[in-house]
Amino acid sequence: MLIEFNAANVLSFKHKATLSMVASSDDSLNDSNTFSEGNLKLLRSAVIYGANASGKSNLLSAMHFMRHMVINSSKDTQADEEIDIDSFKLSSECEGKPSLFEAIFICSSGKYRYGFEVDRQKVLSEWLFHIPKTREAELFVREGNSFKVNNLRFKEGKDLEEKTRDNALFLSVCAQFNGKVSKDILTWFRNFRFIHGINESGPLGSTVDMLKEPEQKKRIMALISIADLGIDDLRGKKEKITLEKLPKDMPDELKKELIATGLMEVEMKTVHRKYGAKNEEVGDAIFDLDEDESAGTRKYLSMVGAILDTLDKGRILVIDELDARLHPLLTRSIVSLFHSPANRSKAQIIFASHDTGLLDKELFRRDQIWFTEKDRYGATSLYSMIELKGVRKEASFGKDYILGKFGGIPFIGDPSWLFCEAIQ
Repeated sequence: MLIEFNAANVLSFKHKATLSMVASSDDSLNDSNTFSEGNLKLLRSAVIYGANASGKSNLLSAMHFMRHMVINSSKDTQADEEIDIDSFKLSSECEGKPSLFEAIFICSSGKYRYGFEVDRQKVLSEWLFHIPKTREAELFVREGNSFKVNNLRFKEGKDLEEKTRDNALFLSVCAQFNGKVSKDILTWFRNFRFIHGINESGPLGSTVDMLKEPEQKKRIMALISIADLGIDDLRGKKEKITLEKLPKDMPDELKKELIATGLMEVEMKTVHRKYGAKNEEVGDAIFDLDEDESAGTRKYLSMVGAILDTLDKGRILVIDELDARLHPLLTRSIVSLFHSPANRSKAQIIFASHDTGLLDKELFRRDQIWFTEKDRYGATSLYSMIELKGVRKEASFGKDYILGKFGGIPFIGDPSWLFCEAIQ
């Protein structure tokens, strides 16, 4: 479960931005949209609005970078590579300064605060604290090549300082050596799943995997029925790419690299009823998902498996542009799943959207609605509706957003005069 995410000096975020999943004192939709974990009340979802290029995607990209860094930085393949991080480029104040990432979360071994600062060459600082109740307990703190490890609370970190490269995270190295706490945290980051809303087939493999289990297939077909896609059955196939399936003119070295990654080929067919001259059923028509179905159908079918997996296992699902290519009612139904009894495992969804139809007090609380806005110097600020003064929980969220009462909208000029010659 995510409690809080922080980032600074990364992409369009000059100053520290904080996304909190801690519920406020607002008592709206308590039973459906929040859950308790110890002494905390957390939100099941968060939606981010803002103008194009305001920083919505950058916030989600910062989350994705942190996950990637934790999972991959200790691998041998990263040994000689620069850290692929982009700091805020529009201010001389940020030149030569590191980018900051921090998450507060709950995993199976407890509640933790973990973070690091990096530039393109190395990790400049890193820290991990355990939060058993209220007071934090330091597990390790790193400043450059200097490590302070609590050998009583974090025994797994002992003598691994020398094995940690400048461009690798100490936590990742400890996990590589089977540290109990660090492996648990690494698993938590693996359960942080990302989908780009425009990518129609990215997570399709998850849906295909679930089709192999009869009970899971039933659930998938139930969601497809609710979505009214006119599909009566699904047939999926997933198999490893072989040399024979790769283009003949592809270089042999590249072929070997692709095979070594375990690249999979995913295929899905959709089954539709076929009718005769008198509208009687005469059989089935088999469609190829990629060639015969709409972009919206492709996207929905690719996400269904990931959504059910997230709900089942209590994971966190992050989706950029959830509403892209989907009907507004279908987008709403996906969000509603996370607010329904189907979400028994305390799963969370965080997504960016332009769909103002979702800005509804019957769907979201004020503390679940976030906005990104750029200032005149190109820096993004992040804030929630609950932070804005005078916004009542009974307000018309969607209408007021379009009117600019919350910020986070573009200021668009009158296009009618564009490309017109000046009137003499």
